[in-house]
Amino acid sequence: MKRVKTAVFISGRGSNMEALIAAAKDPAYPAEIALVFSNDPQAVGLKTAVAAGIETLAIDHRPFGKDRAAHEALIDAALRERGIELVALAGYMRILTPFLTGAWAGKMLNIHPSLLPKYPGLHTHARALAAGDLEAGCTVHWVTEGVDEGPVLGQARVPILSGDDEDALSARVLAQEHKLYPASLAKAAAEMVEG
Repeated sequence: MKRVKTAVFISGRGSNMEALIAAAKDPAYPAEIALVFSNDPQAVGLKTAVAAGIETLAIDHRPFGKDRAAHEALIDAALRERGIELVALAGYMRILTPFLTGAWAGKMLNIHPSLLPKYPGLHTHARALAAGDLEAGCTVHWVTEGVDEGPVLGQARVPILSGDDEDALSARVLAQEHKLYPASLAKAAAEMVEG
């Protein structure tokens, strides 16, 4: 069975990356996690990926200063060199330029901790609580030029409970992220295989 060569991008501990790696251990899973990339050489998730036997690559963004395009050109070249077909952003804390989003249009996914189009960007749980929302959740979407604006691939909802604070809500949403992202990546990869 053909499996889609996938790179997972992280900036920190990579708990969603771990969920994707675990799902991809099943030989019937349509995506192979072939690379874990980070913009931070100290990202804890890189060690987790190494322990799982997955190639890792870190290209620190800091030496590039404001030249995001130069940083992304190296990333793009590294992905192509390795035959990567699909990219899954999993807690990658960099806003991408039109260069990289354009180069990987229709081949790059992101997971976001809100029910998009509500609350793109940061502090999603605080914003949902402040608004008095009755539910929160997470969204997997295709990456486009606009931040958290791409077409939705899947969503999972959780109720907001009385007495919830950011940490409690975040923990419940994260548990759903760890189910939603592997399912959404599988869907995207299977569609690529089927052509």
